[in-house]
Amino acid sequence: MKQEMLINVAQPEECRIAICEDGVLEELYVERTSQDNYVGNIYKGKIVNLEPSIQAAFVDFGVGRNGFLHISDVEPQYFRQGGYDPDKPILPDGTQARNGNENPQAEDEEAEEPHKGNGQRGGKHSGNRRRTGLRPRVKPPIQDIFQRGDEVLVQVIKEGIGTKGPTLSTYISIPGRYLVLMPALGRIGVSRKIEEDDDRRRLRDILRELNPPKGLGFIVRTAGTDRTKKELSRDLAYLLRLWKVIVRRIKKTTGPIDIYEESDMIIRTIRDIFTSEVDAIYIDEPKAYERAKEFLQFVMPRYVNRLQFFEGREPLFKKYNLDQEIAKINQRQVPLRGGGSLVIDQTEALVAIDVNSGSFRTDGSAEDAAHQLNQTAAKEIARQLRLRDLGGVVVNDFIDMRKDKNRRSVERTLRDAVRRDRARTKILRTSPFGLIEMTRQRIRPSLKRSVYQECPSCTGSGLVKSPESMSLEVIRMLIMWSQQEQVAKITVTVEESVASYLNNRKRRELVALEEEYGLVVVVQSREDLPPEYLSVVCHNAAGHEIHSNID
Repeated sequence: MKQEMLINVAQPEECRIAICEDGVLEELYVERTSQDNYVGNIYKGKIVNLEPSIQAAFVDFGVGRNGFLHISDVEPQYFRQGGYDPDKPILPDGTQARNGNENPQAEDEEAEEPHKGNGQRGGKHSGNRRRTGLRPRVKPPIQDIFQRGDEVLVQVIKEGIGTKGPTLSTYISIPGRYLVLMPALGRIGVSRKIEEDDDRRRLRDILRELNPPKGLGFIVRTAGTDRTKKELSRDLAYLLRLWKVIVRRIKKTTGPIDIYEESDMIIRTIRDIFTSEVDAIYIDEPKAYERAKEFLQFVMPRYVNRLQFFEGREPLFKKYNLDQEIAKINQRQVPLRGGGSLVIDQTEALVAIDVNSGSFRTDGSAEDAAHQLNQTAAKEIARQLRLRDLGGVVVNDFIDMRKDKNRRSVERTLRDAVRRDRARTKILRTSPFGLIEMTRQRIRPSLKRSVYQECPSCTGSGLVKSPESMSLEVIRMLIMWSQQEQVAKITVTVEESVASYLNNRKRRELVALEEEYGLVVVVQSREDLPPEYLSVVCHNAAGHEIHSNID
């Protein structure tokens, strides 16, 4: 399988990164300079408000928008009752700490990589305490932990979506290429995605030999599975130098202020996604190429030769036929190989995906046809979720199958297909109604919400009133104002198709109103008006305006 990473930064306002396997687009990341990206950044903030009813605090971290800090994301060292100690590493003073484990070299069998690819990390309920192996403890109410004006060291773990502000956590993690520094962990660990016992033992032994400082925690990432002691040592030294700089900045500054900013998307993606399986990286912009080359020479010198500068006249994504594929990503209907289709609808609370059989036909029974189509749909659903970056609750309505073994088969296919997804997913068994419910980690707004803006005419609903409906609304408005005293003339301004409907299909009603109330009705139109525009202006007999109503 040939795997390539294509990086398009020809337009300085936008960076696009595509991962292709045998010419098929499998992953897509888009970031624009006009859109703020705070995920992974560390800030020294101030508590500006406490909400005991939802056990959360709102933190001013210096970006003009308050962040949301839930009690589940408050590290135990902040507890003032029976556990608060000012000499800990991730408190606002930045000093070193221990986390209740007197042996910082202890093994952490349940460690999980906290930093998902491309700067993605866990959300509010990401299970920080279970992940870091800390002993569970009863958390005091958040109003007993913080007071307004308190300084707190936080990291952004989720972008603000819609009216919601960014989600914050006091569990700090700083990713390297092969290791992740987690000050709150206080011990060494190995990513749970590394399943081979021999690899886990070897990596733990290497970390012990490197003798990391007491009180700081490190987790070996999946990218470090086959790395040598020298490579891990280099990554450890880099993270320790970075942490010293961060601690020094924490001590010297007062919040709200930024302490550490994540790398740009190109460096971040290469760091988190690039593996030995990627045959080539193509970049079409000289400065970005030099930046990526410098990073590879420092972190992965053996792979520098896989980085290539794309000099072709034809745009990079055009050459690989990706522009057409990307255009299809935001379409509501997705055709399936062999017939059938997916219909994807995104709402505020969930994503609904419907599998339609369409023209799909087989020589077997209806049950076999449904099973085959559902297998194809399950693989495409996983791909579309990645490409569109859809998150939250996802409800998949597959073609009904009667046999239980076929239902289990589709569930397995869907689970296998989402394994490569760097966002965390959880899939339930098929419900009695034939639905498979799942959740996918939501880090940032979906690709569709990032690229498109809400339609000013339909306000995002996709529907507007028909000319007939608008005409009926105009007639009702005219009847209401015709009955007011002193009204001698009513001027209505509407969209062109609505005006045509009124002047032709509703002319008799308009004439009847004029005769009954002794007034003049004027219907005006403009081509540039939205379909639901309605303006009513009333004048008296002297020509003076006595009312204006503009929707």
